[in-house]
Amino acid sequence: MTLLKGGGRLSLVQRIALPGAWLLLIIGFGIANPHVFLTAATFQTMFGSQAVLLVLTLALIVPLTAGDYDLSVGAVLTLSAMMIAILNVQYGWPIWAAIIAALAMGLLVGFLNGIIMVFFGIESLIVTLGMGTLLGGITLWVSNSATISGISHTLVDWVIVKRFGGISLAFFYAIGLCALLWWIMEYTSIGRRLLFVGRGRNVSKLSGVRVGRVRVGALMGSSTLAAVAGVLYAGTSGGADPTSGTNLLLPAFAAAFLGATSIMPGRFNPWGTAIAVYFLVTGITGLQLMGIQSYVQQLFYGGALLVAVALSQLSRRRVPLDNG
Repeated sequence: MTLLKGGGRLSLVQRIALPGAWLLLIIGFGIANPHVFLTAATFQTMFGSQAVLLVLTLALIVPLTAGDYDLSVGAVLTLSAMMIAILNVQYGWPIWAAIIAALAMGLLVGFLNGIIMVFFGIESLIVTLGMGTLLGGITLWVSNSATISGISHTLVDWVIVKRFGGISLAFFYAIGLCALLWWIMEYTSIGRRLLFVGRGRNVSKLSGVRVGRVRVGALMGSSTLAAVAGVLYAGTSGGADPTSGTNLLLPAFAAAFLGATSIMPGRFNPWGTAIAVYFLVTGITGLQLMGIQSYVQQLFYGGALLVAVALSQLSRRRVPLDNG
């Protein structure tokens, strides 16, 4: 009985460790730089400006839950934003039609990733790395390696200009997607199948789960969410940069693995992911406001990824499959 109580306390500590560390980080930067860091403008900027990163990280955790990696999400984000810019600015498409085309592209890329992976039995890491490189080349080709600006003000208004509580609507879209993904992963058969496949594919097959279909579906969901992140990027910047998604891939992986150590330790979960994104962003913002040089951002994200992967693996070993 004592062991059970001790295990319960340990589980609670694991669940709240990252939110607690985030709070301590805020307190620390607040004490060090109160007049700049502890302002409404700082937190409004942090929350609103990182919606793209949050959605991209949510995209990653879908295939990660099923035991696969998607290294093409950054390229999908970039191509999605570029498609919207080219179709809307250069070809005069209505913004809603350009967005639908970008989302359809994301869905198609995920389907191709999944089919190649399952049909040919190639590791997801290799397939998505190749697909990401291919998409990067396509983006550079169609854009002539140039940034395209001038996207419809309708999208810009509804993503970054319009605000609620001083925070741009992009943040609330990202949180809405986070809540939807949490519901799917926690309360539907789809979420349970993703988890079963990620924990043991052979056992899942013996249990009647169509493992190949689940893995393909996970990659389709991942690419579609990455395309949504591209829509938000286009609305946030008012344009498209042919290399934008590349810089977001490392922090997205760092946040995904760090999030797996919190809320539901040992599992990739949306709310842990959201906390991890803003924990990392708070650290970067605080360091920048203190005048730390820009290379520290790479050190921070790289170090966080190494630590997060180690901690998430330890958590996965400790937590049984049905722990929720």
